[in-house]
Amino acid sequence: MNIQIFGKNKGFDTKKAERWFKERRIKFQAVDLGKYGMSAGELKSVVNAVGLNNLIDQKHPDAALLNYLAYDSDKLEKLLDNPKLLKTPIVRNGRQATVGYCPEVWESWS
Repeated sequence: MNIQIFGKNKGFDTKKAERWFKERRIKFQAVDLGKYGMSAGELKSVVNAVGLNNLIDQKHPDAALLNYLAYDSDKLEKLLDNPKLLKTPIVRNGRQATVGYCPEVWESWS
């Protein structure tokens, strides 16, 4: 397994996800979205796995603006420019991905 956890540095669910993998001694790479963001390829891979609308953090004040963008490509560009709009944690395992705290899915990966 090649696990990547994209999250906000002090996000509660991100820390919870990291703890879940640590407790099971599963190695992972933690990526701070605020500091490093996501590459276009990584974001497209996650969108293919979970869908674009599932990635948007609806609690973020600017999330409503994304709903007014007509094209998915514009939404992706906005998410790349402002990774704080992404719902976290985003956990990737190759082409598989989850958004949020999903231990029942992660359990099936091992």
